[in-house]
Amino acid sequence: MIDKERVSQVIEQRIRPALQSHGGDVQLVEVGDDGVVKVTLEGACKGCPMAQMTIQQGVQAELQEQIPEVKEVIAVEPGEVPE
Repeated sequence: MIDKERVSQVIEQRIRPALQSHGGDVQLVEVGDDGVVKVTLEGACKGCPMAQMTIQQGVQAELQEQIPEVKEVIAVEPGEVPE
C-alpha cells in the first residue's frame, strides 16, 4: 500500500513547482492500493498537447523514482469520481 501523504509530499515539493513555473499545476485525486495514482492537470497543462507526456515523463517518472511502489499515473478530469 502506498502512503498517500508521501505521494502528496513528492507532488508538492518536486513536481508542482516545475509545473507552476510554466503556468500549469497538478492536483492529487487518489492513490489506489493497486499502485495507480490519479491526478488532474490544471492551468496551462490542462488541454495542452503535451499533457500525456507531462504525465508519463514528468509526474509518473518522478513519483516512481521517489516511490517505487507507484505503478502508473493517470490523468482524470476535475470532478471525476474516483472508482
